[in-house]
Amino acid sequence: MTQTKKKLAITELALRDGHQSLLATRMRLDDMLPICEKIDQIGYWSVEAWGGATFDTCLRYLKEGPWMRLRELSNAMPNTNIQMLLRGQNLLGYRHYADDVVRKFVDMAAANGVDVFRTFDAMNDLRNVRTAITQVKENGKHAEGTICYTTSPVHT
Repeated sequence: MTQTKKKLAITELALRDGHQSLLATRMRLDDMLPICEKIDQIGYWSVEAWGGATFDTCLRYLKEGPWMRLRELSNAMPNTNIQMLLRGQNLLGYRHYADDVVRKFVDMAAANGVDVFRTFDAMNDLRNVRTAITQVKENGKHAEGTICYTTSPVHT
């Protein structure tokens, strides 16, 4: 009996975590757009291009509109799911937000081009991801719940 194997789905992180880790999230949209057509042709399941520190950095350092960045990246890669990293109840900020704010933010992110929401809470507290994940599903988008972990001599 032959079983159908699932196709391997690969997510590319260079347009979010790549430059967040290496360049303090300082790549401008104009630096990213020229390569987007090639990235879109590769056949990735998704490209994580938004979330994490991008929102804050766009406003604080790059003087770019984060929503405009999302729309332009989404338009530049029409064949690839656009993914974001969402800090659960913290959204893209550094404090908890009310449930209605979380729901509206997810609605706006979905409307502006996010297809996949990779959602986590730094304390792995499910209460802090529940509202966001529920709203992602309400928008008909793909919800990825994630956990945080580390290995080191002090974390044994």
